[in-house]
Amino acid sequence: MTVGKHIEEFHGLPVLDFVQAVEKGGALPGAASVAWKVGIEYDAPEPFVERWRQFLDAVDSERVTAVVVGEWSSDGPESFAEPLAAILAAADRLPSLRALFIGDITYEENEISWIDMVDVTPVLTTFPLLTELVVRGAAGEVVEGDGLSLRAVRHEHLTALRFESGGLPAAVLRAVAASDLPALERLEFWLGVPNYGGDSSLDDLAPFLDGARFPALRHLGLQNSEVQDEIAAAVAHAPVVARLESLDLSMGVLTDQGATALLEGQPLTHLRALDLHHHYLTEALQQRLCDALPGVAVDLSEAGQPDDRWRYVAVAE
Repeated sequence: MTVGKHIEEFHGLPVLDFVQAVEKGGALPGAASVAWKVGIEYDAPEPFVERWRQFLDAVDSERVTAVVVGEWSSDGPESFAEPLAAILAAADRLPSLRALFIGDITYEENEISWIDMVDVTPVLTTFPLLTELVVRGAAGEVVEGDGLSLRAVRHEHLTALRFESGGLPAAVLRAVAASDLPALERLEFWLGVPNYGGDSSLDDLAPFLDGARFPALRHLGLQNSEVQDEIAAAVAHAPVVARLESLDLSMGVLTDQGATALLEGQPLTHLRALDLHHHYLTEALQQRLCDALPGVAVDLSEAGQPDDRWRYVAVAE
């Protein structure tokens, strides 16, 4: 996962940029055959809300299953409040919507720390049949605005939830932990760093490790953290791990200390995949992991120098 390029697939569908498709001319594909991306270019004459209206009028919106929201700011960081209001107002025109990605914005367009998010609770309350939600950005600590927030909700159908951030507020984790999400199978947090609002602690992660919540959970991602070693040590003895199919501890400052804790903890041989990419492990420890988990797809790509004094998470600013 990266913020350096736009996603090409979402919810099992190829992503099609609506604005680019219109500008090229020709017939648009079937409404349910692609994930529709709607966004604007920097300094665009039309605001996002206008482009959104054009999208709704140009496609058979009742058959749209997946939407990707791109850049909505034409000149510097702007709150997502107005674009979100327009999307929510169109709920009756999107009865088949099952997946929403908010913020497919690269760092060349807008640093992740400047993506000015808002309370996303209305997305879940307005779209009760949504099965997948991805939210990128937070920004409350960086730009003027409310920033990312969430309130505890009950949602019957959500199976995948991911928050991508260079600094994820602890309040968001607490709201997820307090939510009733009986169908949730995949849960991922990019935790980030304190300088960009990432103020969570291990105590905030405990509800996701004890195995008492989210009975359908099969994938857990606790990623992009400066305390990845401590997270790995907690995961090593976490009851939830026994029923996971895949585990993601990537993108953070993982060293031999954290990886050793994983190896000395509960068995991980039942996993299909263990993602540790972007790490600071020695070659010897990497080999130990591969030897100990022969049937597990272990991602050890993007290796940093173990003796590097300046260790950093994959996504911060």
